[in-house]
Amino acid sequence: MEQASRSKAAQAQIAAANKAVLMRYPFDDTRDFDDASRGWLGSLEDSRVLGAQGESVWDLDAYAFLGGDCPETVNPSLWRQGRLTTRHGLFEVTEGIYQVRGFDLSNMTLVEGDRGIVVIDPLVSAETAAAGLALYRAHRGVRPVTGVLYTHSHVDHFGGVRGVVTEADVAGGVPVIAPEGFLEHAVSENVYAGTAMARRAAYMFGAALPKGPQGQISAGLGQTASTGSVGLIPPTLTVTRTGQTETVDGIRMVFQMTPGTEAPAELNIHFPDRAALCMAENATHNLHNLLTLRGAEVRDARVWARYLTEAMELYLAGTDVAFASHHWPVWGRERVRGFLSEQRDAYAYLHDQTLRMLNQGLTAPEIAERMEMPPALERAWHTHGYYGSVNHDTKAVYQRYLGWYDGNPARLWAYPPVESAQRYVEFMGGADEVLRRARASFEEGDYRWVVEVVNHVVFADPDNRQARALQADALEQLGYGSENGTWRNSFLMAALELRQGPVGTPTVAVVPDLLAALTLDQLFDALAIRVDGPGSWDKDVTVRWNLDDGRRVTQWLRNGVLVHSFGDGGQDRDPDIEIALTEEDLRAVLLGTVPPSELAGRARITGDPSRLTELLGCLTEPDPDFAIVTP
Repeated sequence: MEQASRSKAAQAQIAAANKAVLMRYPFDDTRDFDDASRGWLGSLEDSRVLGAQGESVWDLDAYAFLGGDCPETVNPSLWRQGRLTTRHGLFEVTEGIYQVRGFDLSNMTLVEGDRGIVVIDPLVSAETAAAGLALYRAHRGVRPVTGVLYTHSHVDHFGGVRGVVTEADVAGGVPVIAPEGFLEHAVSENVYAGTAMARRAAYMFGAALPKGPQGQISAGLGQTASTGSVGLIPPTLTVTRTGQTETVDGIRMVFQMTPGTEAPAELNIHFPDRAALCMAENATHNLHNLLTLRGAEVRDARVWARYLTEAMELYLAGTDVAFASHHWPVWGRERVRGFLSEQRDAYAYLHDQTLRMLNQGLTAPEIAERMEMPPALERAWHTHGYYGSVNHDTKAVYQRYLGWYDGNPARLWAYPPVESAQRYVEFMGGADEVLRRARASFEEGDYRWVVEVVNHVVFADPDNRQARALQADALEQLGYGSENGTWRNSFLMAALELRQGPVGTPTVAVVPDLLAALTLDQLFDALAIRVDGPGSWDKDVTVRWNLDDGRRVTQWLRNGVLVHSFGDGGQDRDPDIEIALTEEDLRAVLLGTVPPSELAGRARITGDPSRLTELLGCLTEPDPDFAIVTP
């Protein structure tokens, strides 16, 4: 049965809360709508983008319902943001700078040079990037791509690169520019913890939700991510310092390095000859994540705020328009100043006030519940938590400084969820009594409490259909009331899986281009995190790999730990097997595309081949469909 047919109406409390939002915020301020439409040159009549097999990888037409009035099942502020992020097409930012917006989660920027165009951030998928480039060429002529620039290391800013250039183009002299550390972070984030992140991202973006008033509305940063072919062409030119200037195809670019902000490797770009400032993803029309719901390294709100101050100090005097890799630009020097100042103040306030309260002894949930943004920031639409949120960003600041433990020994050694749930339900008088009381709380509109308490019943007895149904109903109401797009999606995805069962992960995090971009050191690390530790406690295996270019790697498994060392490291260990081969064959064996049994015809082997099979047999496979709302 379709999720929509099982969805319920908004309860009276949620409908009233959503109606109150209309009175709380300045909905009569339409400047964002004017800016989001400014410079529009045209779009595709059919916004769908198809993959190689004719499958839809992007369909903005599915959001046509946002043209209507906001229903009771959606927070009006999120509805407003969804309407803004569905504005799609080719837009002129300023003379010689254009953006394709609404063709993916992110924007693709095209800067015209003497001969062609430099493409900044080529979206998530090759298919959407190619469609965006075709749209540009339909309006501006068939100009060659003379450069590609990745502003940072997240997949929505490099994944579609093969839709705009080929490896042959790059080998022929088309530069690919990125900040220092880009490749390391781009591949490690998607390989080391990629499976878990992809599964959690399915909740964050509402991958399996129907598009509509009772389903997926927006992710705040954009509607959602495309599902086409993800690729990566490694950078050929690295930006290492603030003030570094590069000229590509006559386009002069001055860079500001901003590591540790929205991404571990990120940069802003000033175009002094065009009075334009690209803020990458460091200043967009929402409060961003300091820790995403999918998981990532915790971002540093303190340095984020400082880099925004530095950007104004360095470039504001020569800037008439600021644009980013999401959302729409801001025009006029004073408006840019106000926009960047308020963005800066939002991150600084969250950082400083969290530190103030944690030093008074408050825990992360307590701080998050108390945190209120200054009235001037509350009134600014672009600081609203459509993607990040005040609540979970506050907890991220706490985590960055103090970690998961709040200092109370009562929570130092808590039971894991199932064991804890079984004890809670028994203490509370059994499942029937818990559900009786929870239904009363549901009628009172205390959906947060229902979700918290019924979760214990679900984890104590995941087959309890009444508990699953009540939990789904309460989560759904929380979704209907959420201003944050990723919170809404997460609540509604949880309701869907409680009602229908797991829907899995629609995207694959570990794609061939990312695996190919791993250094050998990263590749060996990626194997180490797959070792079945308890199953390998009694193993003692040493393998030495001798590459045909003279490099040597020793790899050994002992005490359930897989260690590797390059060069002379590990020479104190006698290898059980020594293998001389090419790097290509080494990668193929380690990645499992060539079984060890086929090495005999491709490599020189000394020792016992069964020991390599034994070592590789200790590796486990990640589960892309693991349970989230049930044990």
